[in-house]
Parts: sequence; C-alpha cells; structure tokens
Amino acid sequence: MTGGHPTLLLELGTEELPPRALPQLGRDLAANLCEALREARLLDADDAAPQWFAAPRRLAALVPGVRARQESRATERRGPLLSAAFDQDGKPTAAAAGFARSCGVAVDALAAAGEGEAARLVHRATRPGEDIAALAPQCVAKALRALPVPKRMRWGEGEAEFVRPVHWAVLLHGAAVIPARILSVQSGGTTRGHRVHANRAITIKHADDYAEVLLTEGKVIADFAARKNRIAEQVRAIAKKENAAAQLDEDLLDEVTGLVEWPQAAAGAIDAEFMSVPEEALVCSMRDHQKYFPLRAADGKLLPRFVLVSNIESAAPAGMENVRRGNERVLRARLADARFFWDSDRKTKLADRAAQLSGIVFHQKLGTIADKSRRISNLARALAPAFGADKKTVARAAQLAKADLVTAMVGEFPSLQGVMGRRYALADSEPQAAAEAIAEHYLPRFAGDHLPQSAAGETLAVADRLDTLCGIFFAGDTPSGDKDPYSLRRAALGVLRILIENGRGLDLLPWLERAAAQHNKTAAKKTARQVLDFILERLRAYGAAHGFAAAEFLAVRAVAAPNPLDFYRRLQAVARFRKLPAAQNLAAANKRIANILQQAKVKTGGAVDKKLLREDAEKNLFAALGKINQATKKDFTAARYAEALARAAELQAPVDAFFDRVMVMADDAALRKNRLALLAEVRALCNGVADISRLAAG
Repeated sequence: MTGGHPTLLLELGTEELPPRALPQLGRDLAANLCEALREARLLDADDAAPQWFAAPRRLAALVPGVRARQESRATERRGPLLSAAFDQDGKPTAAAAGFARSCGVAVDALAAAGEGEAARLVHRATRPGEDIAALAPQCVAKALRALPVPKRMRWGEGEAEFVRPVHWAVLLHGAAVIPARILSVQSGGTTRGHRVHANRAITIKHADDYAEVLLTEGKVIADFAARKNRIAEQVRAIAKKENAAAQLDEDLLDEVTGLVEWPQAAAGAIDAEFMSVPEEALVCSMRDHQKYFPLRAADGKLLPRFVLVSNIESAAPAGMENVRRGNERVLRARLADARFFWDSDRKTKLADRAAQLSGIVFHQKLGTIADKSRRISNLARALAPAFGADKKTVARAAQLAKADLVTAMVGEFPSLQGVMGRRYALADSEPQAAAEAIAEHYLPRFAGDHLPQSAAGETLAVADRLDTLCGIFFAGDTPSGDKDPYSLRRAALGVLRILIENGRGLDLLPWLERAAAQHNKTAAKKTARQVLDFILERLRAYGAAHGFAAAEFLAVRAVAAPNPLDFYRRLQAVARFRKLPAAQNLAAANKRIANILQQAKVKTGGAVDKKLLREDAEKNLFAALGKINQATKKDFTAARYAEALARAAELQAPVDAFFDRVMVMADDAALRKNRLALLAEVRALCNGVADISRLAAG
C-alpha cells in the first residue's frame, strides 16, 4: 500500500507462453496498466513503480497506490456572452434560458466570468469521481490491447484474442475483488499453482500477498528476476561441485527462466564417444535444442558434463535420477545425429561441395548461391589490398565460404554455418587463414557480436554484405517499415562496425558501384548511391547509439559521406567542438553567413582582394583567417579534425566584430563582392570538417 491507497493486482492465467517473449510481455503489461490508471486519474505520476511477474502460465502486474475512486474535480462550462444572455431590462434571453436548461439548473444558478464585452455566463459544478470498479476493467482492456503481440490467437467459441488462451483472471484492489470480463474470462480472487506440485485453485486474499502465496502454496516463483537468479545460483553451485564453470549465456538463461515455474537444476553426463564431435555441434545440441548449460574446464575446454533445469522437484533421490537419465537419453539421440552428420559430411571435401550451391536459389532475380559466391570472390579479390589481405587466401576462402550450406550438419544446425565451414576446411587440410576467414565472414551475426579479426575475414565479410545490399536493392526488395526479410539493416550495420571499429578507412562508393555492376552495369551508379544512403542512415542510428546528437550527424552528413571511418572521426570531432564556449556563437554566425551567401547567390566567393579591405574588423578577420588556414591544412592532412575545429573556434571573436562593424551588402559593388568572398572563405574553413551551421540552436 502506497500513500494510503491499496495495491491493484492483475493476473492472467494462460497456457504456456512463448518463453523468449515472456520478459517483454511482463514489463509492458505493468507499464501499460500504470499508464492507463494514470490517465483514469486513479494513480499519481510520482507513485511507486509497478512490479511485473511473468512465468510460463501467467502474466501479472502489481501496481501500488491505486485509488478506490477518482478525486472529485471542479468543472466550468462556458455559455453565451452577457450581452446576448440578458435583454435591456436585465431579463434572461432564450440563449441564457437554453444554456441553463442544458446545464440542468436555473438561470440564477449561473455565474458570470470575464470583464467588459468578453464577460459571459458560466456554469460551475463539482463532478464526483468514478469508482475503481467501473474504471479498472477499462484500464485492463486498454493495457492488454497495447501489448506488443505480433500474432494473437482465438480459442473456444469466444471472440477474445491473446498470445495464448486465457483460463483464469485475478483482479484485486487490496482485498477486494473487482468483477470484470477479461479476455472472455470472469475475474476473481483465485489463481492456480504449479501444474504438477499444486494443480489446484489458490485464493489470493490480498493483492500484496500475491507472490508469497504463490511461492508457499502454489510452488511457483512468479517473479521472473527471482526465478532467473535462482536458476543461475543452482547452475553455478552444480558447476562448482563438478570443478567446472557453467556457460551461462544470458539469452539461454532468459529462455530457461521462461520455461519453468519451479526450477530444479541437476547435472548430466555426455557419453565419451561423442566428444570427438566438434564442440560447436555439441554446444548447439545442448544449448539450442535441449536448453542445457554446458560445463567447461578452467582452461575453457568443453567437459562431457552439462546442467539441466527441470520444472519438477522430487524429494526422493530416485525421482531426480530419473529426470537426469531421461534428459541424458534425449541428448544422446541428438548427439548421435551430430556425430553421424560430422562423419558423413567429411566423406566429401568442402571444395567439392561448392558445385552443389548451383542448386540453391539465393534470389529469383539474382541467381543461385553459386552465382553469389562468384560475385563475392571477384569483389573480395579486388578489395583484398585495401584490407592488407593476401589475395590467394581471400580467393580460396571466397570459393569455400558458402559450401557448408549443403552439409547435413548445417542443415540440422543452421546457426553453425561458417563455423562448420571452418571445421571442414581444416579437416580437408585447407590453409588455416582461409579456414578462419570462412568462419569470420559471417561476423558480426547480431548487435554486439564479435568482429572479424583477420584481414581475409574482414575482406570477405564486407564483400559478402556489399553484394547482398546492392543485389537486393537492384531487385527492388528494399526494407519497408519493420519488414526486412533479407536483413539488410543488419548487413549495413555489420559493414559499418567492421570499418569503424577495426579502423578501416574505405571509401564505399566505388566499391558499391563495383558490387552493383556485377548485377547490372547500367544501373550500377544509381543502385550504389541508393545503398550508400541506406548505409549512412544506419550510421545515423549507430551514432545515436554511441551518444551523438542528430544535429551532429547532419552537420557531418552535409560535407562527408562515403568513408564511414572518416565520417565517424568527424562526428567525434564535432561532438567535442560543441562543448567549446565559442561553438554556439560561431555556429550561429556560420548560419548567418550561409543565409547571406544564399541570398546573394554566391556559391564560391573567389579570391579576397586585400586592397579592398577598408574596415579594421574585416582586416582583422582576413588576418585571422589566413593564420588559421595555414594551421588547419596540416590538421586535415593528418585527419586531426578535433584540432581543426578547435582552431576554427578562434574565429568567433573576429567574426562577431565583423558583423558588428562592417556592412556586408555595401552600395559599392566591388566592396560588396570582396566582403562576400571573405565570408565565403570563412564558411569554407568552418565547413572543412562539418557544416557547423547545422549546430546552431533554433
């Protein structure tokens, strides 16, 4: 209870919810319910934060400090002007009488507001607040509608739609049940416990008791974070007993938390015969298929042990032993498949599999995977010198990069593409560098993933993505809205991350044109420009994720584009420049200069004639400009953009003095032209790194 007001509890009991979506559904349900309650004036904006719960068979939210009734509020309804409400004798007109009647009062119960000719009749009243019993069901319905559920389903004969069928609903305000029809289910104060250990109705007597009652009576840890912590603690404790370290992937931990209500961890063993299978396949079988946590030795080597998390507790040792054996039996079948795939795949060399790629269509308009491999190979060989990569290594890696797509192992475990290509290449005695490049050319696979570390891997990764981007743009299947079936946004971000974070200065435009020309020479320039714009939009998002403002991005975008690393360095320099005391004034002056030059239709100012400088202010500006120009030339040559902008900031005082004391648009045409030329030089210097006029406020 907060501020004297009880807690509101909403619980939806469902069939098993999608485990990966569970945390987001729980968070959003609580946030949406809070927002709806605030809009209904049942909850103050500064009240305590809600608590969300999410388990396989339930979503719940606890919102503290919810009023039982809205506060009464004063209302004022405006009526006709006094001049129209009363006649010359002071008697109410039809307008006044009609307004009073619509308000349900007599004319003499109305008040006057305003002064003079603006005075008018008003009706003031106090509107009583509505009860929570009437408002809470509406708030719940609004919160549920706003949940991010991409596909809703129906069940039974009702019209209700949700992510999974709903079997019960709890809606409590403190100890009071609020009757409501929620997703075709009548609300009450009764929940249900664990499907095995407490499969019965459990009464929640008070909203604040929700989590504790489920824990003690229902064998359910409803709090997602608490359940996740318990799983992690149990897994670590078992790993410690095994003198090992558990591979606690965060995504897997979240998924397992979404699968169990009463977690019980246990250790399992892998038959020694399977340890000859590449560990990536073993881990994939355990993690992706069975949701087990692999165990590793202190040196990182995979051990023939794992940790499973069951949803069933057994007091008898034999019970958990049966659970362990059952899981080992299921995993054994999975690993037997993996071993069979590994053995059978190696009977055919990876190089011989490349021919089979001609039977896999990459895109209807772009040919097969074999066609794509040839394009990647051509582009990668040309790109190799830019990355300092060995051409022979790149050529061989490009030839083999996609060959593992036709192996049985990758067919069963698609996430191992590239990883198994490396394994099979090494098994075939291919060069180590080429094998590493095969695995690395898929990196980064997702946001925050590792980047290629070898020059050959970088080359191949960039070539692959540039070919995909240009090909799909040429085919006309560009992303729209949230639809991006070919993951072009991820491909563009991958290119940016490789070039920026690995420090590779590459002018993209000519390489995009080269990649596009392999699809269609006629449309190459147009396609390349479209793809470049698309990549730069991802650079805007990349910059925002690293703390750069939109104005900073636009300032750099106005003068730089094709080289992402150079672009990013300019972005860093602009961000530093904005912190300087002179930055805002100089940006505003630069914006003023841009407007003057635009109105005067001056594109390039020409040379400044020193003899035509009359005023001290313009002479001082010219002198300062010459001095700074000399210094910044070296800065630009060395890409010291921050230093160049810091020098440009020194122009603030002479520029301000120039505008205070010099008439730019002088009557004398020669003077006017010379002063415009001087301003054009100032703008050219300031815009050497970025268009700083874009940083001006307002």
